[in-house]
Amino acid sequence: MFQGFTQGAVDFLWGVRLNNNREWFAAHKQEYLELVDAPLRELSRELLEAMDREYPKLGLRQHVCRIYRDARRLHGRGPYKDHLWLVLARSHEDHLAYPAFYFELAPNYYSYGCGFWDMEPETAAKHRARIDRDPKPLEKIARQIAKSKFTLFGEEYKRPKGDAGALLNPWYNRKNIGVSFDDNCEGVLFTPELFDDILDGFRFLTPFYRYFDTLPVDAAPAWEERGKDGT
Repeated sequence: MFQGFTQGAVDFLWGVRLNNNREWFAAHKQEYLELVDAPLRELSRELLEAMDREYPKLGLRQHVCRIYRDARRLHGRGPYKDHLWLVLARSHEDHLAYPAFYFELAPNYYSYGCGFWDMEPETAAKHRARIDRDPKPLEKIARQIAKSKFTLFGEEYKRPKGDAGALLNPWYNRKNIGVSFDDNCEGVLFTPELFDDILDGFRFLTPFYRYFDTLPVDAAPAWEERGKDGT
């Protein structure tokens, strides 16, 4: 049963950030396995079981990231990640191309929420078209988020795509979108109650997840179709 993380897990991630090399990691690998990887996988398993019981039709699957960076994409960085995460989402080859519930642990913060990190341009166009057709479903979600502990995140377009009103403009004019709760590495992070906090958060964000999970099956906006055939 998940018992929370420990200060040792946070200290290990600080160690990776400050000593990102194979020699240091080899000497501390057991700390990673016991203090970070094992509780992260247990947390992921328990969250998936709870969400699957309550929302079986979502068809969620779990993914826990590896600490090893892709050697082809280091770009001058060390070979290890200094922040690790889990996601719950429907099974896709690229889970970042669809919305997902997530939890992330870094040396200086922890975070959880729901995000759509790699929204394809056509899906973003469907998002805007859906708002244009009927803004009320997203308005309800946006108002609930605004009153909660979660905050909106995502890269904004340099030039706004349109004006959907004060409430929805921050949602309308983003290349990718998500909501998160972030906190310092202290307090509840080191207790079993972290599981309850995250699960309550995922429950609250389920309407957000459902709204964005259905976007890819929307019909392409008329202007998108015209652009494809050149007419």
